[in-house]
Amino acid sequence: MVADAKDSNISRLELCNLPGGARTFELAAKFCYGMNFEITASNVSHLRCAAEFLEMTEDYYEVNLIECTETYLNEVVIQSLEKSVEVLSACETLLPIAEDLGILNRCVNAIAVSACKEQLVSGLSRLDCESGSIELKGGCVDWWVEDLSGLNIDSYHRVVSAMGRTGVRSDSIVASLMHYAQVSLKGIGKQQIRNPARTNPGAMENSQREIVETLVSLMPTEKSSSIPLSFLFGMLRMAIMIDANLTCRLELERRISFRLEMVLLDDLLIPCIQAGDSMFDVDTVHRILVHFLQRIEEEENDDCGYESDGLGSPSHGSVLKVGRLVDAYLAEIAPDPYLSVQKFVAIIEILPDYARVIDDGLYRAVDIFLKAHPMLPEHERKQLCKYIDCQKLSQEASNHAAQNDRLPVHMAKISSGIPSAAMSPRDNYASLRRENRELKLEISRMRVRLSELEKEQVVMKQGMMEKSGNGKKFLTSISKGIGRIGIFHGPGGGKQQKPGRKSRASEGKNGRSRRYSLS
Repeated sequence: MVADAKDSNISRLELCNLPGGARTFELAAKFCYGMNFEITASNVSHLRCAAEFLEMTEDYYEVNLIECTETYLNEVVIQSLEKSVEVLSACETLLPIAEDLGILNRCVNAIAVSACKEQLVSGLSRLDCESGSIELKGGCVDWWVEDLSGLNIDSYHRVVSAMGRTGVRSDSIVASLMHYAQVSLKGIGKQQIRNPARTNPGAMENSQREIVETLVSLMPTEKSSSIPLSFLFGMLRMAIMIDANLTCRLELERRISFRLEMVLLDDLLIPCIQAGDSMFDVDTVHRILVHFLQRIEEEENDDCGYESDGLGSPSHGSVLKVGRLVDAYLAEIAPDPYLSVQKFVAIIEILPDYARVIDDGLYRAVDIFLKAHPMLPEHERKQLCKYIDCQKLSQEASNHAAQNDRLPVHMAKISSGIPSAAMSPRDNYASLRRENRELKLEISRMRVRLSELEKEQVVMKQGMMEKSGNGKKFLTSISKGIGRIGIFHGPGGGKQQKPGRKSRASEGKNGRSRRYSLS
């Protein structure tokens, strides 16, 4: 720089953009003059970047600052998870030179590998904690979870992604995500609640949005990972408040829908932050229900096997639980004077007919809505009440409906005992779906029976070859085979021949405990 200066009498040089600033330059100068100072995890990244900037390489001196800092990084920092986190945090102010020198990648990989090793070593300790006292269980949380919360979101993203690739347990990653969210998102949404009509979000809100979107993208994808529902709903509320992107919100809603039958009513009562809208965010709950029903439909298609039973399957039990939850939710949002009929009806009609064994809960919710909206036109009252199946009301609810002057006249008549002959399109669709499930089940059973018949045919052919010299035994074998098939037995099909001892033994051997007639 002196040689390139135009002024031969230059006495002052300015080192622009020197990594680490004046303090780091002072340490580098001390190194040049042989003065003692300590290289530590807090200054090694600054010194390494400054040495690169100042070209302190072996071309000028064998014992150079680049070599000394590289030795410390490789032999001390990379061997320690705690020191790697500290150096990685320091590198956040040294970009892009720290990235170009590979310091970030080395620290990220070292943290992931160290966490994986720590996980293996602490396996026995974790087992001891699970069988020990409550005090011990509290200490079983991975100690590095708290350390990672000091990183900025970009560095944290790289570390957690590396942990997932390395094989760190998903429950440890979830614990880290929850702790990072708790530390980084304190007080989120206060400004949004005070001023929901804001148009120019500040840097703080943009930072919070980036944190929320990144944390959601880092959630483990394994089905075995159990993310607490309270955390999912908390993140969803935050995402709504700071207007996170649609992908982020849909992912949270999808994850919630996987365990919707375990959700509490209070979880669904998400406040709406849009000015002039209803008190609760009904649209979000509606999307969660859509995801839930899509999942149920996929499970029903996958489980339609030989022994499946559509209405008795585990998925149907989940639908019944969600049906009760939705009825309670409807009753809770019904008093809102700003809630439109369209949104209320959208929540009602999304559930299939078999989601409700009785319609008492739905009737109660509709009655509360009608009471809170006394000026509702007659056609909208009819629109609401058509979803209530009077045949599925308890005696108490029927008596109440018969005397309820808020209901349309035809509804009160039906509740008092006059049945309606017409079937609504919704009920007709539910009936068709039930028939469809039954047909799929019967087809599966017929396929199994056909496979059994093919096996019997093979046995009969073998018998023909073995007993070709004995016509009487051959005819007897055919007769018994036809008797077992049972395809011609009907109400007036004649007397059925009892199978012989050998036939019963053969039937038991083939494991058929019950027969299905194809007629």
